[in-house]
Amino acid sequence: MINRYLTTAIPYVNGVPHIGHAMDYCLADVCARYYKLLGDNVRVQAGTDEHGGKIFQKARELNIPVQEYVDSNAKKFQDFIAKLNVSYTDFVRTSDPDHEKRVQEIWKKLSSHIYLEKYEGWYCTGCERFITQKEYDENGGVCPDHQKPYEKLEEENYYFRISDFKDKIREAIESGEMLILPDFRKKEIMKLLDESPDVSVSRPKSQLKWGITVPDDESQTMYVWLDALSNYITVLGYPDNDISDWWPATAQFVGKDILRFHAIIWPAMLLGLGLPLPKTIVSHGMVLANGQKMSKSIGNVVDPLEVIECYGVDAFRYFFLRKVDTFADADFTWEKFEESYNNELANDFGNLVQRLSTMMSKNHVALGDVSIELPEEYKALMDKFEFSMAFDYAWSLVQDINKRIDDEKPWALAKAGEGEKLEECLQNLAGSLMIANLMLEPFLPNATAKVKEVFEAEQVAPPVQPLFPKH
Repeated sequence: MINRYLTTAIPYVNGVPHIGHAMDYCLADVCARYYKLLGDNVRVQAGTDEHGGKIFQKARELNIPVQEYVDSNAKKFQDFIAKLNVSYTDFVRTSDPDHEKRVQEIWKKLSSHIYLEKYEGWYCTGCERFITQKEYDENGGVCPDHQKPYEKLEEENYYFRISDFKDKIREAIESGEMLILPDFRKKEIMKLLDESPDVSVSRPKSQLKWGITVPDDESQTMYVWLDALSNYITVLGYPDNDISDWWPATAQFVGKDILRFHAIIWPAMLLGLGLPLPKTIVSHGMVLANGQKMSKSIGNVVDPLEVIECYGVDAFRYFFLRKVDTFADADFTWEKFEESYNNELANDFGNLVQRLSTMMSKNHVALGDVSIELPEEYKALMDKFEFSMAFDYAWSLVQDINKRIDDEKPWALAKAGEGEKLEECLQNLAGSLMIANLMLEPFLPNATAKVKEVFEAEQVAPPVQPLFPKH
């Protein structure tokens, strides 16, 4: 039995949960459910990033204590995860005292790679990060994500010396010790690694009041990277406890927009601590709306909770796990969603379950003793984190069973009084359906549980309610 540790990126709690967060959670959940089918021990982390200037400022605007503000928003993310039917074993909050204490110990362990230096340059308040002159020039002095000019800053900060670890990181990526998926993202990281400067890991307390105090320097507050990225190991108890049963992580799931921090700064921190690097970093693309990046200013943001409210969680998971390529950017429109819901989910799968269970019930045929195992082709795709392709593979079996029903015409066997042939036909079809259902379990946990109830009963009876009811 293998121990598997999976992580999701912790969202910044100054906003509401969005599609990008949902992708992190759902991909990790699919992976966790698959490993459980294999009989592995699985631990899944989730959490919230709760420090920073924007959070402090927002709480002041609302005239409420900062801790009260982050408590409220952390609860929103926990509720959101539950609505996605995603399970986790560990939830970390960066304002938790245990996390804060452990991060200060991590800072001390990394102190030989940290130095104090005056910074004069560009900063983006929206991104809460420093900008190189090259990036400033490429973007014309304006942040492309927030459409606001970069600020000129002059202040004294602590820096983490990325340059100490570049060679080891490069070697780990090239050798496959730390796998970055998809491969084209790996190539991007290798290029960024060459240009990556040392990274600021603190700001003066006068500029950043809400955060963890730097050990032995009350005038400085820890900046986001050491604080937030450390969550993956502080939640396991590091450095207080031995985490070798679970670390290195089997896979860390992140959006492409934060991949460079997870593939450069985070490995540098781990190397500085003498810890192994994660085995795989899985980077997913962005979900676009009608071909455009989702933006509040454009007004094209798709609320995942609205989708779940109208169509149910399995319909949400179906579209965003099958129709959205695991690794590439993909486009969402309500027309595409409605089409996939009606023509594929409800028709291909929902109608198949209804038809087959009705014929088995009418002719008093039970599932019988059938062998149900995961096909090797499916496992090969899942093992490579090709989840959308594995979903397609499972769905092709669903479509094949529908075609077999039309070709084999079990109703004609019933009409001709061919009892034995009818029973064998229906049991074979049901056995194939149960294999497809097993493959679909990681993706559509609610629906597949209902299908098992229907076909594994002593007397098969069609489901009373549709598998995918629209609300």
